[in-house]
Amino acid sequence: MTGEHLEAILKLAGAKTEKDGWSTLPEGNAMTLHVAHDGASMTVSRIDALKQDGELLYARNPRRELFCLVRSDVFAVALEGESNAGKVARRAGFG
Repeated sequence: MTGEHLEAILKLAGAKTEKDGWSTLPEGNAMTLHVAHDGASMTVSRIDALKQDGELLYARNPRRELFCLVRSDVFAVALEGESNAGKVARRAGFG
């Protein structure tokens, strides 16, 4: 994944960049990172904040566990939670 891809995903997720460089997702939202390197793959789930440092990508979850990944090894991101945080969604047939 390139830096431009990641920036577009964070923008779509509504992430806010803090002074310390962390991009934090809105309350109640999370993401799952799908990572692969040399044929081995893993998922890092329930991530609520990311920080880029060159090619390194730091991912933090609500329990303050910290994961350090190589950005180019991330091949997919799944966004979880309300896509329009803070907005009331009208469901078909119930409004």
